[in-house]
Amino acid sequence: MSYVTKPIPAEKPPVAQVTRPWGSFKQYAFNEDTTVSLMTVLPGQRLSLQSHTGRAELWIVLDDGATVQVGDHIATYQAGDEIWIPAEERHRLGNAGTVPVRVLEVAFGNWQQADIKRFEDDFKRPAAGE
Repeated sequence: MSYVTKPIPAEKPPVAQVTRPWGSFKQYAFNEDTTVSLMTVLPGQRLSLQSHTGRAELWIVLDDGATVQVGDHIATYQAGDEIWIPAEERHRLGNAGTVPVRVLEVAFGNWQQADIKRFEDDFKRPAAGE
């Protein structure tokens, strides 16, 4: 089954830096079809190692200490870091620290749980879907 029903960018879309008299803001999507989620990972926990066919994701780290795997690359990120995850790329978010970490996810394409393909999962969930 194909979950590709909406355009999925191959590369990270441009992020606009908009200046105002009071300061500035970054605009990650402008009138685009996106889904925005705030993920919180508890200390010592991690999401499944997964990929999606129907969406690409931009993760914006809000708290220091997020451990992120994209493909075979694993690194620890700090607040303000941005990670681009292309469609069909294996990825995982974890927290090896002692306090929760939050990551804002901007998903481009068709966000649906059914398109998850799990390669590893600490909670023994099915290899596909929710």
